[in-house]
Amino acid sequence: MTSGPGQPKDSLADWLRIRTKISWPSWRGARPDSGAPASDGFRNFFMTTRGGRDSEGTARVLTALDLAFDDAEQGTPLTFALMAKWQQIVLGHDLVGFRTMPAFAKGGWERYGLAPDTQALFERCLSESSHPDLPLPSRAARTYLDIVFFHPFEDGNARAAMLALAFVLAREGVLLDQVHPLQTTRWADDAEGAADLAVLLGILIIEAERSLSHGRQS
Repeated sequence: MTSGPGQPKDSLADWLRIRTKISWPSWRGARPDSGAPASDGFRNFFMTTRGGRDSEGTARVLTALDLAFDDAEQGTPLTFALMAKWQQIVLGHDLVGFRTMPAFAKGGWERYGLAPDTQALFERCLSESSHPDLPLPSRAARTYLDIVFFHPFEDGNARAAMLALAFVLAREGVLLDQVHPLQTTRWADDAEGAADLAVLLGILIIEAERSLSHGRQS
């Protein structure tokens, strides 16, 4: 996964280089009780960021979000096949596979290489979303960034990353009521930014639980 002359450097290689070296934060946040926040942050996010310009596409991604929540409730492992099932709905395609060419994003500034073992490596990274090696906010952040920088699909990778983030949290009983603070540009070689994303997720998880507790008391 090397870059040739005149090509942007391989951002997937950058991500894999720092992925195991990130100083993920510790977390002793509140564990969720039964119930859900007053508002579904992921649903609100998709409706406000996409609804006005692509009503049909928004309806599809909301359907995929419902399916992801259903899969999370059943404790389904996160795999590429599961994500591809959601992505078929998101894109309105009958079949969705792993990309077959190098991918580009951020106006061509980032390039995501492709090697014979890229999909298998991606699968291994997805499997770590349920490993107890890290607290939930860090595992969720790592999974989100895995999808952003592996860029597994030919289209719709930002939506795929958000769906997987919602799934990883929901699988452990966490639903966010705020998601918009997560919307910022991420860079593959930014280890501090990756750790900051985990910190932000921890804050949002605690705030969602606090909102739920206040709602029960009122």
